[in-house]
Parts: sequence; C-alpha cells; structure tokens
Amino acid sequence: GRRRRWRMATATAIGGSCVALEGEKVVLVPYMREHVPRYHEWMQDPALLQATGSEPLTLEEEYQMHLSWIRDPNKHTFIVLDKQLIAGGVVPGDPHVEAMVGDVNIYMNDPDNLQMAEIEIMIAEPESRGKGLGKEAVLMMMGFAVNNYGVKTFRAKIGESNIASLGLFRQLGFKDSSYSEVFREVTLELSIKLDDSEAPTNS
Repeated sequence: GRRRRWRMATATAIGGSCVALEGEKVVLVPYMREHVPRYHEWMQDPALLQATGSEPLTLEEEYQMHLSWIRDPNKHTFIVLDKQLIAGGVVPGDPHVEAMVGDVNIYMNDPDNLQMAEIEIMIAEPESRGKGLGKEAVLMMMGFAVNNYGVKTFRAKIGESNIASLGLFRQLGFKDSSYSEVFREVTLELSIKLDDSEAPTNS
C-alpha cells in the first residue's frame, strides 16, 4: 500500500527514573501504588471489564496485579492524567490521583519479534471520553516505544463491540489484520516507517 508518512505526538519527559510524559492534553505517569484504589474502582464497572477483557479482582488482588505489572520488563503501564484536572500543575513523582482518567499499556510479549508491541488504551472516566485524550495518549505511548525500545510494529486487540476504540485505532492508520470468532475481537496492526528526519522525540 501507499507508504504512510508518520507523525507522532511529541512528548516532553519530566522527572528522572520515574519518567512522566507530558503532552498537550494529557500527562502519562507510571502506574504507582497510589493509583491502585481508583483503578480498582474503575474495574468494578461491568462495561469496562468487558471492554478490557478483564476479570473482577479484590483490592488486595489489584495490589498484587500492580506489583506483577511493574516487575514485568516487557510490560509498560502508564496512567493517563487529564491536564485540566491536575491541581496546581504537574509535580514530578506525584501520582496526581485527582486527575486519573484511564491507562495506556504496551506489551512486548512476542519472543520471536521484539520489535512488535501490543498497545491498549482505556479512558475509564465517562466525562473524559470524546476529547481526544485517548488518541494523544496512544500516540505518546507509541513514540515512547519507538524511541526507547525500537518498536516497529504495533498491534491492538479490540472487542468488536468497542466501537470507540476501533474507530480510534483505525483513525490512526491501524489496519484490520484478523478477527477472532471465539473472543469476538478484531486485531489491528500498524507498521511504523520512519525517515531519520521524522523520528519522534521525547525532548
């Protein structure tokens, strides 16, 4: 097909080892223990459980899940903060629980292709949907994966009933690659072809 000229959202890295990424509308911060109770509240919603293919957990199980995620070198989870909800501006290292609206993940879990990453986005707060926060978060996360891990291909697996998420990824240029009758989900893929001059930056 036609070679796609790719532009990624630029994100500014703030903080040290606990890197946060700041965009125009959102800030992505690493998933911290302080985020778990709010995240657990979100995951009591049957619609979110269905959309994310998740099982309901107890709060204690959610803390255990958080630990397993942050210890997994092939999984990177960031909490999406709505900049308009951050009280008093971004403070490096602050979880800013008041501004949590969702999460974005990448998994590099294909041992045969380390340049392939699966990406997921969830905007859990209903009033934060439809504002372009998810789109910006996905673009920032893709830039992060390309810059830091040399990812060349992204894959998203989305339930067929999740029209908003399917629309978002297709709008970003992802193409349907397969469909699972069993899971009723669509797999979409996007390969990044970057000129040196087009490399996304985090500076």
